[in-house]
Amino acid sequence: MLLTRQTLPKTIPDIAALDDLLCRPTQALIDDLSRVEGDIMILGVAGKMGPTLAGLAKAAAPDRRVIGVARFSEAGVKDWLHARGVETINCDLLDEAAIKSLPQAPNIVFMAGRKFGAEGDLSLTWAMNAHVPALVAQAFPSSRIVAFSTGCVYPFVPVDGKGSAEEMAPNPPGEYAQSCVGRERMFEYFSRRFETPGRLFRLNYAIDMRYGVLHDIATKVLAGAPIDVSLGHVNFIWQGDASAQALRCLAHCTAPTSPINVSGHEILAVRDLAAKFGARFGRAPVLVGKEEPTAWLTDTSQAVGLFGQPVVDTEQLIAWTADWVSRAMPSLGKPTKYEVRDGRY
Repeated sequence: MLLTRQTLPKTIPDIAALDDLLCRPTQALIDDLSRVEGDIMILGVAGKMGPTLAGLAKAAAPDRRVIGVARFSEAGVKDWLHARGVETINCDLLDEAAIKSLPQAPNIVFMAGRKFGAEGDLSLTWAMNAHVPALVAQAFPSSRIVAFSTGCVYPFVPVDGKGSAEEMAPNPPGEYAQSCVGRERMFEYFSRRFETPGRLFRLNYAIDMRYGVLHDIATKVLAGAPIDVSLGHVNFIWQGDASAQALRCLAHCTAPTSPINVSGHEILAVRDLAAKFGARFGRAPVLVGKEEPTAWLTDTSQAVGLFGQPVVDTEQLIAWTADWVSRAMPSLGKPTKYEVRDGRY
């Protein structure tokens, strides 16, 4: 079954149904992947988004090799990928020789990086977020490379505007976000040097029932825990839509590589989102702090022009999340830390 707004379920009963939904392609994704030839290799496939992005790629292009590359330190990920028809290769991306031994896939989605715990070992954060991209860019000069980045490379912008457009110069707070600028600069430099086509995929807050901004807010509302509204406005997007847009970017690469903002098109107030969950749970949210006039927000006009609006809208995400959290369904236990303003993760 293809993913359309008409085929979205009212609720997501369990993790298996969630995975199936995240791996369901749209016709637009199938069409865009048909425009690019060759295997698809996903570097850093074992993170939060990687497995279902790989599964989505295989579902959209079943006759294509889809190869997932990671250290695979977490049990079960390889078996899950193999069950979806995705091949796997164990590789430490800090090992230059190991990178050079990987297949020369024409299409690469680069998802490796380090965020959570970044402040605990900043040298490792910089190595993963800037050194590894340089190694990968040199190893695959002829491939299309869609490199995951973050909207956190931008400075804070007024919450009453449209958000940061791709033309805005990166100038973020904190070493984590600075290292993400380093990641982009490495791909940009080698893209110019080798004429490598690519995209810098600046993603703001993917939403899955098990994690994300909405999961964080809903969990706190249900528990009666305080919600800090100082960073009071956010963008976010359903993880399935984000994965589809990343894969579709393979058909919309530029040489040299260029950034594209990916998120929901709405700028949403944390206070309002908390109120919506409070209404569903029958309890008033506990709000602390005062909204600052700026936040990390992106203008997704370019992505909307290329891909259209996301299939899953905000109200659907709220409904799914409220249902999931109210049933005490599993969480990844990885807060987005969307409320952090100093860039320290």
